[in-house]
Order: sequence, then structure tokens, then C-alpha cells
Amino acid sequence: MARHTVRVIETSAAGAPKLTGRGAARRSALFEELVALLVDEGFARLTLDDLAARLHCSKRTLYGLAGSKEQLVRAAVVHFFRRATARVEAVLAAATGPAERLAAYLRAVSAELAPVSPRFFDDVAAFEPAAEVYERNTRAAAGRVKEIIEEGVRAGVFREVHVAFAADIIASVMVRIQRRQVASATGLADAEAYDQLAELLLSGLRRA
Repeated sequence: MARHTVRVIETSAAGAPKLTGRGAARRSALFEELVALLVDEGFARLTLDDLAARLHCSKRTLYGLAGSKEQLVRAAVVHFFRRATARVEAVLAAATGPAERLAAYLRAVSAELAPVSPRFFDDVAAFEPAAEVYERNTRAAAGRVKEIIEEGVRAGVFREVHVAFAADIIASVMVRIQRRQVASATGLADAEAYDQLAELLLSGLRRA
């Protein structure tokens, strides 16, 4: 039976801060506002004072979420990818057949990345703890694409290809997207690059 569980994106327990006790709901809502702000505007140029002012809270409240700006940013990045994973999984679970699943997978990832500002991705690439989260998720995604291609070849839906070589090429492209190298070379946003990758893969793998 084909597996539909996706490890596209961060699933570690080290995501959003554990919020318990009085005011937990408010802190949880504040954290969601923080994630939305960073995704929209990036984070490198924003200080804790800036964040507190934009979120209409005190720095002490922010320190209640994490011990430093760096920890807060990493938690927000992990949370963003984890939440996106749940939506990608929901889309993938509804797809049947290797070709449909491959298209659904890559386009769902594209849809999750589309609303994100280029500044956020640039800042993630420049901040090692956040870049590590994105890169780990990217490599997991490349592994998942390899699995889907293998399933398609076995089922006779995809042409006989050297799966390991194809997977290596795909992983290289995904890592280049993650590292902002594709954006620099082509001007494509990350989401657009995933759309193009989906088109190339489906065109090249489907039997005539």
C-alpha cells in the first residue's frame, strides 16, 4: 500500500513554545501574530523593541515566549513549516496515483510558499539556525519525491529512469531553491520554482 505520510516539513517537538498556565491563549495568539509578521516582513532588520511595538506587547511578554530574539525566530520558522506540513499532507492524502501525487505534493508545497515574502526567505537563508530547519525539510521533501518516483516506475506509470540519479538531481534543485540560488539566477520565487519543477518532472517522467 502506498504511504501518504509526508515528512516535507519540520515535525520536531522544538516548534512553537509550550504555552501553559494563565494567559496561555493570549500568548498563543501573540505567537501566531509574530509568525505572520515575520513571514510578511522578514526578521533580520527587526529588533525585539520593534517586535514588541508592532505586536503591541512588552519585551517581557516576548521573553515569555523565548529567551532571545534568535530563539524566537527559530521557533517561528519551525512553527511555519510544521503548520504548512499539515496542509500539504491533507492535499496529498486526497491524491491517488503516482503522477497525481507527485503533482499534488510539489504544488501543495508551492502553494504554502507562495504567500511568503522574499525578505523572509532571504533572512532564513542568512540565519544559520533557521536555514538548517529549511534545509532539513527540503532534503526530507527530496526524499519523498524519490519515493513517489519509485512507486510510479514500479507501477509502470513513469518511464524507466535511474531513480537514484533523478533523485540526486531533484535534491540538488530543491537545495538550490532553499539556498536562494535559484531566485538569484532566475528571478523565480521559491513557490514559482516548485511549480516549474513539477512541470519538468511530470513532462519527463510520464510515459508517452
